[in-house]
Amino acid sequence: VLLRMHSVGICGSDVHYWQHGRIGDFVVKDPMVLGHEASGTVVKVGSGVTHLKPGDRVAIEPGVPREMDEFCKTGRYNLSPTIFFCATPPDNGNLCRYYKHSASYCYKLPDNVTFEEGALIEPLSVGIHACKRAGVTLGSKVFVSGSGPIGLVNVIIAKMMGAAAVVVTDLSASRLQKAKEVGADFTIQVKNETPQEVASKVEGVLGCMPDITVECTGVQVCIQAGIYATRSGGTLVLVGLGPEMVTVPIVNAAVREVDIRGIFRYCNTWPVAIALLASKRINVKPLVTHRFPLEKALEAFETTKRGEGVKVMLKCDPTDQSP
Repeated sequence: VLLRMHSVGICGSDVHYWQHGRIGDFVVKDPMVLGHEASGTVVKVGSGVTHLKPGDRVAIEPGVPREMDEFCKTGRYNLSPTIFFCATPPDNGNLCRYYKHSASYCYKLPDNVTFEEGALIEPLSVGIHACKRAGVTLGSKVFVSGSGPIGLVNVIIAKMMGAAAVVVTDLSASRLQKAKEVGADFTIQVKNETPQEVASKVEGVLGCMPDITVECTGVQVCIQAGIYATRSGGTLVLVGLGPEMVTVPIVNAAVREVDIRGIFRYCNTWPVAIALLASKRINVKPLVTHRFPLEKALEAFETTKRGEGVKVMLKCDPTDQSP
């Protein structure tokens, strides 16, 4: 389908590519369009497309497998080695006026879900996938490490999935205030405590060690704190990406049977997210703190780079007058 783009969120990875030209093995070798948190309006459809028509408002899932391999067959298409992914070299993203995408990975938005909410489904999906991998369920006690956009969506989804208590740590008081806004039960502002001290504080506010830790920073000391904090037999999910090699208390995790799990993006999450947004069971609107027209993209990226606000949203459609 051909889309007229509407709202595109700026992700930390977009800023990282802009500043450093690479993330791990993904290296920018040619000019690349950024943007992968997006929504827009269908302008044209291919001859084989039956579920969408011009005028439909859609949210875009940025990862599209190029072939039906073993990972697709088992429903874990995010792990397909041939996947196309917006704004991951060498694939162009969708921070532009018009964009072409696979119709199967464009999801129609109900009338009561805004374009902005549609664009926020991408980060929200990271929370859905992480909390599913973590096994969050009724009564879970959850520790979310980091209160950036991904930490916040994990708070929202953990609460939605039945977590009884969620504690969030961060360096920033303003980000922790935002965590409270979206449903965190407890917040801890970290200064220069050791990982063991952070773990002890988490246990102190929860009244027990958390069953689940969702680590959203990728920082070595935070991963260490996550291991120490998680109760024996619990699960630590690594969401944040930091240095390739980190030193962790692996024996501590091993002898206490703490499961350490990774996640890679998400899969099968857009229908879930759309259902949650349409039913008003979750509210992601507080996440958007800044809005810029596409012409001011550089200013928007600078704002994100400085760590101001939470989610910066770009408006790509000059004819749109909505807030």
